[in-house]
Amino acid sequence: MGALWPWAGTPAQTPSEATLESTAPALPRVDDVLKVPPIRLLNGQDFQHERQPLLLYWWSSTCPFCALQSPSMQALWLSQKSQGLRMLALSIDKKPEDAQAYLLKRGYTFPSAWASPEWRKQFPKPKGLPVTLLMNSQHKVLLAEKGQMFAEDVEAIARRF
Repeated sequence: MGALWPWAGTPAQTPSEATLESTAPALPRVDDVLKVPPIRLLNGQDFQHERQPLLLYWWSSTCPFCALQSPSMQALWLSQKSQGLRMLALSIDKKPEDAQAYLLKRGYTFPSAWASPEWRKQFPKPKGLPVTLLMNSQHKVLLAEKGQMFAEDVEAIARRF
């Protein structure tokens, strides 16, 4: 029977990205306080938001606007990580391997995790892509943007924390 019905007994299919996007919350407002749950980075390390400024960046390897913004995010990460900025890039790719391959191919080193549908139940991605949030050390939102940010707008983030 297994050969005839290969899906029999397998878990339910994860929600599609379109389904998740249709039910996604609005962009957080400036001054909202957000608690980012722990997540495992693609490099295997655990990430927890401590009492430091945090830049969150939702992206996908298939998003053309993310492809235009990611080089600026990499430059910001390289210039500001020694100044105390923490960054967490959250891939919404279908599989973590897709995100890993994309980062490797382009040489991006910013801390990245795969935001699985299960993890996103705890911390939903706001509508839109890319989504960029900057939070201060008290977890308060200082900046909330959806859609592609221009290089000069990304660079200006350095002056916000």
